[in-house]
Amino acid sequence: MLSVLLSGCGGGGGGNQGSGLAGLFGLGNGSQGSNGTGQGGGGTGGTSGGTDGGTSPAAATIALVTKLGKPARVLFGLGLGEMDQMKSQNIHPDIIDTYLVGTGENTWPSWNSPDGAFITYTAQTNQAYGAISMFTLYQMQGDLSRINDAAFMSKYWGQTRLMYQLIAELRGPVLINLEPDFWGFLAAKRSDHDATQVPARVNNQPECAGLPDTAAGFGQCLVQMGRQIAPKALVGFPPSFWSGTAAEIGAQMRAVGADKADFIVAQTSDRDAGCWEVTPRPEECKDRTGTFYWDASNKTSPNFHDSQKQISDYRAALGNGLPILWWQTPMGVPSDTPGGTDLHYRDNHVDYMLRNAQEYGDIHTFAIVFSRGGSLQTSLATDGGQFARLSGQYLARGGAALK
Repeated sequence: MLSVLLSGCGGGGGGNQGSGLAGLFGLGNGSQGSNGTGQGGGGTGGTSGGTDGGTSPAAATIALVTKLGKPARVLFGLGLGEMDQMKSQNIHPDIIDTYLVGTGENTWPSWNSPDGAFITYTAQTNQAYGAISMFTLYQMQGDLSRINDAAFMSKYWGQTRLMYQLIAELRGPVLINLEPDFWGFLAAKRSDHDATQVPARVNNQPECAGLPDTAAGFGQCLVQMGRQIAPKALVGFPPSFWSGTAAEIGAQMRAVGADKADFIVAQTSDRDAGCWEVTPRPEECKDRTGTFYWDASNKTSPNFHDSQKQISDYRAALGNGLPILWWQTPMGVPSDTPGGTDLHYRDNHVDYMLRNAQEYGDIHTFAIVFSRGGSLQTSLATDGGQFARLSGQYLARGGAALK
């Protein structure tokens, strides 16, 4: 099962386009040259996740964490595949993230019996450990070719409905990350990023009657189905910036209903930076160019303030003042020596983000979720205790305030 859970997604911002299961969630250079964190604009609106008629962005962020029953600080999370190490190192994350992969035969509904019981068992395990469950719905796997195929979409919507039905039966709220990669491939489909011009099978679903049979309607249906079946579910969309600016992608994602979600999923990175630096590269780190190890002094690009500004600019373009969750943050250990070896590639996201978590709180982040992006990447078992030490120090400081 672990290999399935690590199969992950492609995408993220900038750089070369993601490559589905082989590529996973990258981040490119983003907005260049920023020396500040940037402040996203908080819109007003009446959606369940955004700011309601004058509610401040800070209030929206605090309200979401309150719904989760967690302390009013920036939360942290880990991937399900690290559970044994969480227990052995006495790490208690606020959130545990799990993939739901594929559509059709031998996909996530069949992982346990009866169909879909994987969701129930996983959520019960997470609840017993004191963590909120986050499910990453990855049924499309970034593939646009089947969105207008009647047989495929019938299975797709049936599985999505099953997910929501099972989540509705759970005790307490659940976070859902809706279809990473897909939105990046959708943006690349047309130079104008117009999701209303891409055909899809949507309005034959009872929960989505009246929505357009387009990719825009597809995204809106994901939200609308969830609202009707599992009203306690909190949903978020992960934008990809492979082929557009933050403003352009914000406009696309408004069309697909991302402004009606409960939060924004900021795709932090790809694999450990060092995996892209070695020669030869392992198979799971192919086909990217650029600089991968971010400048922690934030003087040269790419750096952490670049990525903060990119997602803040997107948040402003999306409008509605949604809180941010940073997702799939790699777990490598800082080093002045490029590269590394399998399971020990260098990276500095954990070190920077846990030491500087207030920067993320200041731009309306409510959570940062860390997890390895492939079987050869650094994990809790191979990071020399880095995550346990830094997360412990973070909690001892009282955490980062929500704004």
